[in-house]
Amino acid sequence: MEDLTPKQIVENLDKYIVGQKEAKKAVAIALRNRVRRQRLSKEMQDEIIPKNILMIGPTGVGKTEIARRLAKLINAPFLKVEATKYTEVGYVGRDVESIIRDIVQISVNMVKEKHMQNVRQKAEEITEEKILDMLVPPIKNSRRGVLTEEEEKKQKEEENNFKETREKFRKMLREGKLDEKTVEISFKGRNFPAIEVLSGGGIEEIGINIQEMMEGMMAAGRIKKRKVTVKEAKEIILAEEMQKLVDMDKVVKEAIENAENNAIIFIDEIDKIAGREKATGGPDVSREGVQRDILPIVEGTTVMTKYGPVKTDHMLFIAAGAFHVSKPSDLIPELQGRFPIRVELSSLTKEDFERILKEPANSLIKQYTELLKVDSVEIEFTDEAISEIARAAFEVNETNENIGARRLYTIIEKILEDLLFEAPFKKKEKKVITKEYIAERITGLVKDKDLSKYIL
Repeated sequence: MEDLTPKQIVENLDKYIVGQKEAKKAVAIALRNRVRRQRLSKEMQDEIIPKNILMIGPTGVGKTEIARRLAKLINAPFLKVEATKYTEVGYVGRDVESIIRDIVQISVNMVKEKHMQNVRQKAEEITEEKILDMLVPPIKNSRRGVLTEEEEKKQKEEENNFKETREKFRKMLREGKLDEKTVEISFKGRNFPAIEVLSGGGIEEIGINIQEMMEGMMAAGRIKKRKVTVKEAKEIILAEEMQKLVDMDKVVKEAIENAENNAIIFIDEIDKIAGREKATGGPDVSREGVQRDILPIVEGTTVMTKYGPVKTDHMLFIAAGAFHVSKPSDLIPELQGRFPIRVELSSLTKEDFERILKEPANSLIKQYTELLKVDSVEIEFTDEAISEIARAAFEVNETNENIGARRLYTIIEKILEDLLFEAPFKKKEKKVITKEYIAERITGLVKDKDLSKYIL
């Protein structure tokens, strides 16, 4: 992350997302500002807060994808939430704090995985020795006291034979020749189902995890045995050993720091909670209430989690919405002020659809080509065919609900429906998808104004 310039960040995003230069530029600057901030003095770091971003644009134009790819690029904890989730029946104010608890859990899992990979080699060595102990049990302790020359010689022979046998088994184990052999392993188990705590955070606020506590009580002293193959035993023991070697205190400390300084939280559908005036004259209390509950999280507060207190002051929040009915100024002023950077994402044109089909590293054409290749079907799209798909997607979006690039899924699934259904074939097949081939299959789709059954 420290070596990435804003231009390089945009170049990386261009590999996966077509267009939307303004939005990419805004997130690239926000990301680089994090690096700049971390190179300042401690006093100045505390003063500089992230400039949160509000993305305005219709669905399917890349708002979520930009945020997700950005987080993946720098390996930062990422969480997407829908603002409307907190207007549902049973909503409680403190439930909004679950956003922070969730991002911290994601961060803990990420850091723990990294630490587990760091100790993997050592854990594999321990695992190998434990498997060999099962296959070639160690010889009993040598007799103590004064031994005769003959007894001493016999004991040395036994030890040498044991070492030779163990090394032979070690070689076979590494070559995978013993993978199907059955061994008996011992592990701690529980007899009762774990208790899941479904709370808005009350239990977590006092740092008690009832599920883990109950599991520990019930599993204590209960050792279970099970017969598994050597291959399965290696996986089970390796996971256990990595868990033992990881220092969870260190993981939690690093994870909280990672979440506080690098987390990216994407709040979608924020336009749906914009406070609009009702016919009766009063604002929608539920929606405005959600805005007021989200406000302290975005503005900077401390949330209690089961891993300890977590500050949200330097987390980056990216909010997004179509704002078809409402507008950004309908949000409460305090919340508007917390999203000073506003970028508009444009609707996709026919040319954009063509680029989406061909250019990204994981383009739809590549995805479907690889999918059918699994079943020995090779497909090839002509340039005219790709242009026809783009034209059809654009036309359907214009005449019906505009769902952006997601419309391409509808069109391509319809075009390849027969091939996807009939594959696999007995022998390798090659199919060239032409403009005429497409026209036959989507004529009804484009002409029919009632597309409700095709909208995803």
